[in-house]
Amino acid sequence: MTVETTRPKAPLWTRLPVVHQLRQSVGLQRGMLVAGLVITGVFILTAIFAPLLAPYGYSQLRDDSGPFGAQQAPGGAHLLGTTVGGYDVFSRVIWGSQTAITVMVIAIVLSIFAGVALGLVSGYFGGWLDRVLVVICDAVYAFPALLLAIVMGIVISGGRSGLWGGIFAAAISITVVFIPQYFRVIRAETVRIKAEAYVESARVLGASNGRIMFRHVLRNATRTLPLIFTLNASEALLTLAGLGFIGFGIEPSSAAEWGYDLNKSLSDVSSGIWWTSLFPGLAIVLVVLGITLVGESLNDLADPRLRSRRAPGNTASGGIAATSVVPGGTLNAGPGGIDGLEARLPAFDEHPNDDPYEAK
Repeated sequence: MTVETTRPKAPLWTRLPVVHQLRQSVGLQRGMLVAGLVITGVFILTAIFAPLLAPYGYSQLRDDSGPFGAQQAPGGAHLLGTTVGGYDVFSRVIWGSQTAITVMVIAIVLSIFAGVALGLVSGYFGGWLDRVLVVICDAVYAFPALLLAIVMGIVISGGRSGLWGGIFAAAISITVVFIPQYFRVIRAETVRIKAEAYVESARVLGASNGRIMFRHVLRNATRTLPLIFTLNASEALLTLAGLGFIGFGIEPSSAAEWGYDLNKSLSDVSSGIWWTSLFPGLAIVLVVLGITLVGESLNDLADPRLRSRRAPGNTASGGIAATSVVPGGTLNAGPGGIDGLEARLPAFDEHPNDDPYEAK
């Protein structure tokens, strides 16, 4: 009699989205994911605790001892120096993270809701509505993203405005750029899923279109959204920095913005004043790098063809993992390894067509 043993269920925390991928990754892939998570985590914590980390306000020009002074070298009371306008560089970089994450969150949340809703309706119902939405989204998607964001920023806020006006203007302009991406992904998944057998069964049983869309189609069509979310977050930051760099950002007295600070430091570079442009630019590069590493690592782990085929315990040269990833699922070699697996295969017959009862 054979006794079947069930493997104990993994704890709930190990099945969380990022934790599960972190445990699944190995080698260089794990290193990239960890580095991206660390950089992104530092960015988020900096934005949350900006009032505690920044020694001065984002628009502060003087303290009890008097004005800060323009283009002061790093050191002393100003760790990273001061700008041409007399602002503390370190404080502007810290406060800029808060502006960046606010715009990113608002833009991506709005674009996800709009893109998912339009893609779900278009892919499920089809017809003339689908054709119209596809043409509009393709036209928007083909338009240069930064130029479209500039146009929307001018239409919404006249180019520049205060804190929340500028944040919402930048977020909505970025939202218009991202909606076609979510629309195309959700529409393609909806068209595929609505032809599945379980959707047809629900329709035969009398389920309404709303129930089928939200209970059966939507929950299966949004599995790739976390990957798109991470990649679009870095694009949102670059679009925001581009708007600020060309002069369509937020007023410096209303909020700190890295792109605006880079624009004001262009004349300093030729004069040998490097600190006013180095640190805002470095902040943009590091945040985009961290978010991109997380997004690309999650994308690799979600695709079975890009996963590592070696188990963490088998690193010897020429060794074969006890569990290998194959297109049909997982292949367990068994206690004897690959030799034990091959030992159970039938021997190869050199004469398959011979009469088995003929004397050899």
